[in-house]
Amino acid sequence: MTYSLEIKNLTKSYPHSGFRLDNVSFAIPRGTIIGFVGENGAGKTTTMNAILNTVKKDSGSVTFFGREMKDQDTDLREQLGVVFDAVNFSGVLTPAKLSKVIAGVYRQWDQEIYLNTVARFNIPLNTKIKQLSRGMTMKLALAVALSHQPKLLILDEATAGLDPIVRDEILDVFLEFVEDESRSILMSSHITSDLEKIADYITFIHQGKVILTEKKDHLIYEYGIARCKSEQFQQMDPADRLAYRRRDYQIDVLVNDRRAFERKYRDVIVDRGTIDEIMLLLIKGEQ
Repeated sequence: MTYSLEIKNLTKSYPHSGFRLDNVSFAIPRGTIIGFVGENGAGKTTTMNAILNTVKKDSGSVTFFGREMKDQDTDLREQLGVVFDAVNFSGVLTPAKLSKVIAGVYRQWDQEIYLNTVARFNIPLNTKIKQLSRGMTMKLALAVALSHQPKLLILDEATAGLDPIVRDEILDVFLEFVEDESRSILMSSHITSDLEKIADYITFIHQGKVILTEKKDHLIYEYGIARCKSEQFQQMDPADRLAYRRRDYQIDVLVNDRRAFERKYRDVIVDRGTIDEIMLLLIKGEQ
């Protein structure tokens, strides 16, 4: 298997706050989308900044397409399209003028792709960016990221705060992007329903540590949440559970093989879980 991005034992400490990325490791196979999820402050943005070398990592390795990126590797940077939650384009520029500025930055800039994407997103070319809505501004950032023909998109909360119609439109673009199997996407989002629609893998991060990377379909269709009474829980083999959480009148238990669990514990109801529910049990539950 070949990878667009490999992160191995990435660490970054902030002594004043006490926060630390702790040996973060995961990889993105080419042609896939990885959803990167965790609670606020879990380390998603710090990880992405360390990946992009906008903050200096303490240790570990980050390789893009088999190469570790140095400051002078402009050819490698051209293969990365980045969209963060905060868009920093000059508000006095129009999208038409912005393209002229960006065209001077990227050697692979394709004006035709840019104009076609802007037209698809119904972005007015001659309106100042400061007058555009948040949804339009995010779509403009995506149009810019796509127009220098990257092989890897890195997206940090790129759909946050957008209405469902705009999000659905953008998700379609992401799926089209990875139809070319040389391309991949790393996407963090609090809107896990978006990731359920498009992601191939989900990586969970909590307090600076990666706690699970799993195929999305396996999470949705093979994992399960057992709804147990106290006496049922007491009879359960601890090896059959990943995490559990006590609620008012039941105990929710996360299991990684729903069908096998149902065969073994026939009196226990086991539901499919959403990514949100699985994340909640992994983070808030007991092991």
